[in-house]
Amino acid sequence: MDPLTLVMLAVLAALVFFMFRNSRKRQKDLAALQAQMVVGAEVMTNFGMYGTILAIDEEANKVALKIAPGTVVQLHRQTIARVVEPIVAEPEDEGVAELNQGSTTVMGEPDFGQRVADTDEEPKKGDA
Repeated sequence: MDPLTLVMLAVLAALVFFMFRNSRKRQKDLAALQAQMVVGAEVMTNFGMYGTILAIDEEANKVALKIAPGTVVQLHRQTIARVVEPIVAEPEDEGVAELNQGSTTVMGEPDFGQRVADTDEEPKKGDA
């Protein structure tokens, strides 16, 4: 066999190896997600909707998802992208908390939405 054929076969073998490895990794991730999906879990769907799982129907592959008070939607189980972990706020240092209690705004900074006039010129075209 010539060397070019051997190199091509080696590249093909490497490609097949990485395809199988990627497939196994995806199956492992999917199994971990399915294990985390339990009733009461906060989840995010593939299309960005957040909600709480109310019921899981294994046979029909459906999930009842509560997205708002009084609003329940039926989704296919595979549209659940991830289980949302609650964010735990770290306690602040006592010194920083005391500084924050004393003043809520920095002097000279405008409030949200307040316009500050830099000059006494007339407003330019396009300024509201």
